Amino acid sequence: MKVCLISLGCDKNLVDSEYMMGLLRDAGHTFTDALEEAEAIVVNTCCFIGDAKEESIQTILETAQYKTTGALRKLVVTGCLAERYTEEIRSQLPEVDAILGTASYEDLPAALQSPSGYVSKRELSYLPLPKTGRVSSAGAYVSYLKIAEGCNKRCTYCVIPGVRGGYRSVPMERLLEEAETLAKQGTRELILVAQETTLYGLDLYGRKALPELLRKLCRIEELSWVRLMYCYPEEITDELIEVLREEPKLCKYLDLPIQHASDTILRAMGRKTTRAEITARIARLREAVPGIAIRTSLIVGFPGETEEDVETLLAFLEEQRLERVGVFLYSKEEGTPAAKMKPQVPKRVKEQRRRRAMLLQQRISAEKGRALVGGVEQVLVEGYLPDEEVYIGRTYRDAPGVDGNVFFPSDASFLSGDIVPVYITEAKEYDLIGEVAAHEFAE
Repeated sequence: MKVCLISLGCDKNLVDSEYMMGLLRDAGHTFTDALEEAEAIVVNTCCFIGDAKEESIQTILETAQYKTTGALRKLVVTGCLAERYTEEIRSQLPEVDAILGTASYEDLPAALQSPSGYVSKRELSYLPLPKTGRVSSAGAYVSYLKIAEGCNKRCTYCVIPGVRGGYRSVPMERLLEEAETLAKQGTRELILVAQETTLYGLDLYGRKALPELLRKLCRIEELSWVRLMYCYPEEITDELIEVLREEPKLCKYLDLPIQHASDTILRAMGRKTTRAEITARIARLREAVPGIAIRTSLIVGFPGETEEDVETLLAFLEEQRLERVGVFLYSKEEGTPAAKMKPQVPKRVKEQRRRRAMLLQQRISAEKGRALVGGVEQVLVEGYLPDEEVYIGRTYRDAPGVDGNVFFPSDASFLSGDIVPVYITEAKEYDLIGEVAAHEFAE
């Protein structure tokens, strides 16, 4: 069949989608991006927060129309929404022909061959490890390596343990083989992801094996950058910090999701750290790894959050001056402890608090960008914008899709994945402007 696969949600979902495409390819199916030509459409869904749930449902409804206006014969729903709302999809979306839970995507080829009504939901203790290779969808020069599935943390606002199961590490030999293959296919930046990367290996080897995995990945010759995401602050060890400091290929960048800075809210969220502990961890990272860029994500509007809690959060941002910050509105998810907490914060108030935090961080980001003007940054090229006649790329401080970019003109020809020295001439709120530092090539 001619298949169109739509991947929604996070980069971890994207890895699952790439494996699904590998399974379909090996089963003899072909791919199309044209929805009207697709004989089968697979929607890999997300339901982490309300907006993601709405996007997933809307996408299912929109694609179902191609059963009458296009060539569509099979509509398959996979991923988190399929896992969490199986019965609701079956009863309220009869257009859907097959439903696959998060641990069942290996059954996708069978779903396409089965009559309508096919459902596959494995136990969430199962870890899919398809023998097929992945079909890259992010661009050959950058790939995500999902090193574990699920989570054991049980934060009070989060549905992930219920739709992804407990923490299961992927065997190290499997990850190294996959990374070698991706590198030989053209990957230059490898980004490690999981619901939490810092606990990698504890379930398999009885120890935190992330430092060992990172060192081995950095030995892969074709890779230029290795980037680490989703590191819980309480799980960061001195050994991991040492690897960050010593390995040249490992980006001096750490994604540290702290969610808040008020101890009252952190306790209510079920988080394992206090503001003082987070502050100490950041200080340790900056002392040990000069130039490190720290990214975090925050939630505003959590039940019971007061103006005092918000002021504490803003004071923390002003004090720590983190390089990258994303701020999200709390989403009330049924089945979570936080959904029953009171008082719930009105949406209007949540939006105001997010705006205040983002305006503060925007100023900090601009100030940090201006400090880079006059220096040279190594920039990984992501493409060329013909209308603006400039290349677009990223520094080690910037993860794709969530952080800033660098724009620079050049008469020379560069390919995506090339690393180019760029002299920074101007800084915007989040992005940098520059020009190729030709003397760097001469050196």
